[in-house]
Amino acid sequence: MSELSVDVELLAIGAGPSNLGLAVALEELAPELAENSLLIDRNTEIAWQQGMLMPWATSQVSFLKDLVTQRDPTSKFSFLNHLFETGRMDEFVNMSTFTPYRVEFTEYLRWVAASLEKVKIELGREVVSMQAKKDETGSVTGWVTTLADGSTINSRYLVYGGSREANIPPVLADLPPNRVVHSTAYRQRVAQFDGELPYRVAVVGSSQSAAEMFRALRDDLPDSDVAWLMRSIGLSSDASSKFTNELYYPGFVDEFYDARPAAREQILQEMYRTNYSVVTPPMLEHLYADLYLDRFNGRTERRLIPMVDITAARDTGDELVLELTDRRTGAVTELHRDVVFLGTGFDTRMPRLVRELADSLDLDQIDVTRNYQLELGVPSAAAAYLQGVNEQTHGISDTLLSVLAQRAEEICRDIIGHRERIPAAAVSGEEASAL
Repeated sequence: MSELSVDVELLAIGAGPSNLGLAVALEELAPELAENSLLIDRNTEIAWQQGMLMPWATSQVSFLKDLVTQRDPTSKFSFLNHLFETGRMDEFVNMSTFTPYRVEFTEYLRWVAASLEKVKIELGREVVSMQAKKDETGSVTGWVTTLADGSTINSRYLVYGGSREANIPPVLADLPPNRVVHSTAYRQRVAQFDGELPYRVAVVGSSQSAAEMFRALRDDLPDSDVAWLMRSIGLSSDASSKFTNELYYPGFVDEFYDARPAAREQILQEMYRTNYSVVTPPMLEHLYADLYLDRFNGRTERRLIPMVDITAARDTGDELVLELTDRRTGAVTELHRDVVFLGTGFDTRMPRLVRELADSLDLDQIDVTRNYQLELGVPSAAAAYLQGVNEQTHGISDTLLSVLAQRAEEICRDIIGHRERIPAAAVSGEEASAL
């Protein structure tokens, strides 16, 4: 897309699972709209959790929670049909697992993207701003999305499906970015290190991503000294069970959305350790076995340092110096490192682009309807939708694969209804020709 300004009816930002699921729903439920829909992504290739694509890493949810199966098990875009079309069905069945490798789920996403017949996808397109277009009455008539290359995309419908920003602890925020690496960039950055050199490494956090990096470093930087720092007393298993997993059903979204604010908060608090600051039981077993053998063999270069806060950090030019405060005794020590890998999750705020869009609309707060439509406060000929960032209103499953197939249909049908209530012809002047 080389034009400085392009018009589409629907623009979806982010070509991850959420918007790929929407693209599939558009092709199957609204083919006319799909013909004039565009997905863009800042990355140059489609990848799921790209920074954490270790060859052994698996999904933590069933393959049946793909882009479409829970919405339409007969869809040609299902993970099972992907296996069939690529000649891997027998081998996958023989694995006797519900959780595919992360690399093969990424392959599935790429297969879906290549199989789309109507919705267009463009990669390497970074968004720098999203703004509303308004008529003389103040009604929103469309959206202008500006890209890093200076070009713009005009749309009547806007769907944000990008991820939240990486959470960088404030104490580490001013350190050189080439020395402080968030898990979202682990694979890309660790490949730049010489695997034969003995680096001094710190891993920060007590999450699944921290655990996976700690395990991966054994192979990626095998001669390095790796200290795993965490505020907790130790690693904990996720608290999920078949009972708590029912709160990840697509059908539970209605119950959560309709609950009183105090009940929502209670549910989120009680469900927190099913997804955050915990490690899966298989990973815990693997890590403990590795550390057991390390101790047996007298190796001390890989260790856990629990119950510490990083209370200060500085870059001397040659190394990073982390000040660690023991939470039990208050004792302060220094840890000298070459690089720090962060398994610290994501900023809980709405993404910057969404916050700036809300500011441009003079919204006091960011609210969405049950069908994920941004509340504009006034009747509008255009609409915007938010995917995967609505945990506070739609429940803990909103950031995960668990509900995305059903959510894609709900957004798609909401757009269909909006188009019927407010036809494009109702948009006046220049905007009408653009839509």
